[in-house]
Amino acid sequence: MAAHFIYVHGFNSSPASFKAQLLIDYFAKQGWADRLDVPELPEYPQQAMALLESLVAAHSEVVLIGSSLGGFYTTYLTEKYSQARGVLINPAVAPHKLLVQLLGPNVNYYNGRKYDLTEEHLRQVESLYLSELSHPEKLFLLQQEGDETLDYRDAVHYYRKCEQIVQPGGNHGFENFDSMVPVILKFADRQHTAD
Repeated sequence: MAAHFIYVHGFNSSPASFKAQLLIDYFAKQGWADRLDVPELPEYPQQAMALLESLVAAHSEVVLIGSSLGGFYTTYLTEKYSQARGVLINPAVAPHKLLVQLLGPNVNYYNGRKYDLTEEHLRQVESLYLSELSHPEKLFLLQQEGDETLDYRDAVHYYRKCEQIVQPGGNHGFENFDSMVPVILKFADRQHTAD
């Protein structure tokens, strides 16, 4: 398995989140710690994208694992870079529409950083939105119907041409995510073999 992995966290999240830490521990136990990046993303989408693009560009084969807003970023990067594939965990399809209700003061759940979510944030997010996918074969959707933050049907429809696992129940954090790690690695292996 030759790919380098990048975990892309969601809105107001961080590398300290449960899924990020689970992946860090898993890769470390496999002796693959050097094959996983878990960057802390800036609040501004343009800055976050610049950081992610620098990481993608540094490797000849990349699998991005994006959760929520990170799934949205992963979709954009997978479409832009030929060497990138993506796994989407309860992804936000059109976050510029969802984040309107959160305009104003915000606090990152993990690092306590305070900032104002502004119209400029929304414009930057909207500039990354793709009305349709050119390379759906490069994406793998992991979705739980019990997502309390996002309507799961939006992702199932938007990613309808992609490989999908849609589970009943669950939540936005994705219950039993540890059981999906081997599935993610198999997807990465299949993508590598197909190249």
